[in-house]
Amino acid sequence: MRTQAESAPAGGPRKRRFPLFTKDTARPEGGGRAAPGDAPAPARQWPMLVVLSLVGLGLLLTAFDLVRAGTLLIGLALLTSAVLRWMLPGVGMLAVRSRFTDIVTYGILGLAITLLALMVQPKPLLVIPFLKDALHFTVSK
Repeated sequence: MRTQAESAPAGGPRKRRFPLFTKDTARPEGGGRAAPGDAPAPARQWPMLVVLSLVGLGLLLTAFDLVRAGTLLIGLALLTSAVLRWMLPGVGMLAVRSRFTDIVTYGILGLAITLLALMVQPKPLLVIPFLKDALHFTVSK
């Protein structure tokens, strides 16, 4: 078994790249303000406010029994957040993880909710034939 000194490069012992204990967390890439620091708080977080407003409106429509329109608006809000995260250098609190992870997460969830909203019964706007066959295969009498 080799010790650290034996496996270290000739220049000396290896240094740890990361600290042994985490003291704080780094802000996500693009997590800075979306407007200058002297702007009022809502203006600094406008991307997050846009997305939350669209989601709130979608939930309100769903509460008033407009399920297709409400869920479609929620899915489009998530797709909007993916586009904002991709296009803008600073999106404030809309940045949660790395830019790539945020775009993929918001995009996949937004696309899934949008597709499900288009398939809501009765009279779906989108029909995917193999899903009906899969359902009949899994539910048997």
